[in-house]
Amino acid sequence: QVQLVESGGGLVQAGGSLRLSCAASGSIYYISTMGWYRQAPGKQRELVATITRGGTTNDADSVKGRFTISRDNAKNTVYLQMNSLKPEDTGVYYCNAVGLTALRAPFSSWGQGTQVTVSS
Repeated sequence: QVQLVESGGGLVQAGGSLRLSCAASGSIYYISTMGWYRQAPGKQRELVATITRGGTTNDADSVKGRFTISRDNAKNTVYLQMNSLKPEDTGVYYCNAVGLTALRAPFSSWGQGTQVTVSS
């Protein structure tokens, strides 16, 4: 089993910054892609940003130039630096990791989510 634990959410004013972290642990052989998704009230979960093991990133258009995803492969940890936050960034942010377990079985695991609230 692979567990993901997120941290760093909170309440911030528009224009402010937050940094989210997500650490993966458990029976991990290899993590290929890690990413952040978010879900606003009454809406579907959407992609925020992903990053491959080699560092290739994919960002949603709505966050380009404001959010930066990064990862530390040695720590199985992914980060999301969020700057110039807007009220529409409010939601529950979920971390995802895709890879292989120590038994070489594929996995796709999700964190429990962390609330981000941006006030206007």
